Amino acid sequence: MNEQARLSRLIAGIYDAALETGRWPEVLARVVDFVGGHGGCLLAKDPVSHDVDTQWHTGVAPHYMRLYAETYSKLGPLAALTFGDVGQVISVADLMPYEGFRRSRFFREWAQPQGWVDVAVAMIEKSADRWSYLGISRNAANGLVDDEMRRRMALVVPHVRRAQRIGNAIERRQADAAAFSDVLDHLSTGLFLLDAQGRIVHTNGAAADMLSDGGLLRAIGGRLVAGTAPVERTLRETAMTAREHGAPAERKGIVVPLRAGDGERYIARALQLASAAPAGAGAATEAATAVFVRRAAMESPSPPDIIAETFRLTPTELRVLTALVDIGGVPDVAAALGVAETTVKTHLGRLFAKTGTRRQAELVKLVAGFAMPLTSKA
Repeated sequence: MNEQARLSRLIAGIYDAALETGRWPEVLARVVDFVGGHGGCLLAKDPVSHDVDTQWHTGVAPHYMRLYAETYSKLGPLAALTFGDVGQVISVADLMPYEGFRRSRFFREWAQPQGWVDVAVAMIEKSADRWSYLGISRNAANGLVDDEMRRRMALVVPHVRRAQRIGNAIERRQADAAAFSDVLDHLSTGLFLLDAQGRIVHTNGAAADMLSDGGLLRAIGGRLVAGTAPVERTLRETAMTAREHGAPAERKGIVVPLRAGDGERYIARALQLASAAPAGAGAATEAATAVFVRRAAMESPSPPDIIAETFRLTPTELRVLTALVDIGGVPDVAAALGVAETTVKTHLGRLFAKTGTRRQAELVKLVAGFAMPLTSKA
């Protein structure tokens, strides 16, 4: 196989590794073979602390890579590498006299036992907090880094740089997505993402629990179903009615009341996602609609001590406030707490004064404002 064909296949492999990072050791082995080396590694270095992260390597025993990260990275040629442009290929002779390198502790204790005599290094990334390198070592059989090796590395390095940037961008997006998914899974409101055809493409933890229970919602043929009617069809019909009457449903979403088998009432709200692909765009699994489903009741408030601390309530005032929200009128609260109605009214007056409200309904609304839309699961 000629050089151009080998290079083309190698470049394809490099970009495959950007999408599937576990392929880097195999790709690095092919890079080493193409440029005429003995071993290779991709590593990152903190320019301040000089700590090294040996990301991927080939042709180097794990024991030696561990020694390099712990000790010898601060003694070798890269420890003094503070110049050079990104992409420039540099060898030991460019950094220090070669005879001095052979007398160094780095060479005697780390490089020589592995049989390598030189290394070609290219900086892949250089920022204020991160330097990344591609390093290809040479053994006695290969000889010192020569012009041919530099030429071949220069053909490969730009693609390794781009692949690393692509891989880093994907990792950041995946980390963001994982964090976002974790937050959604802790919401007490069920979230269903539907594609343009109304099929479920994702659920959060609360939504999955609703489907598992089956008393309110089920998934039939991949569609969200409440009772005997697909929810997405009901939402679509409601949206059409709203548009006919001029309601701004596209901004506020479509709301549909639901009832579970035990009679418990729920609310489903659907929002069209702005990033949804147009029909026929080939993105059949892309989320087009978000459907939020929650019980038609006030969410549990934050821990009571937060409300008490905010308004400087006494334990008794907090107890009365909680009872007013959970039970209702003064007579019922008095009966539940075993106190006189006048006592409840006295505490109610103090609650009005401390919270700046005037009516019991305003107190309930205030407490609702402290509601936490999160589940208690770990």
